[in-house]
Amino acid sequence: MITSFKHRGLKELFNKGRSARISPALKARCLTRLDALDAATRPQDMNVPGFDFHPLKGKPKRYSVHVSGNRCLTFEWRDGGPVRVNLEDCH
Repeated sequence: MITSFKHRGLKELFNKGRSARISPALKARCLTRLDALDAATRPQDMNVPGFDFHPLKGKPKRYSVHVSGNRCLTFEWRDGGPVRVNLEDCH
């Protein structure tokens, strides 16, 4: 269960199903990944075809799933759930 967001647009999209802060071209793909992330019980549950799941280097331990182009959802995993979920340019 997602407990916190770093990106306000992602929080709006997840809670309301819409957000002016997320490009229309990314909304459906973000929602798919957010739903999967919310249902995940461990980070490796996001390792599904098309998500390009991988851990990121550095501290704190973060993970990334591909959305589109250079855009990725990144998150930390604490207390059994994803936190600080963000949409960022990973390259």
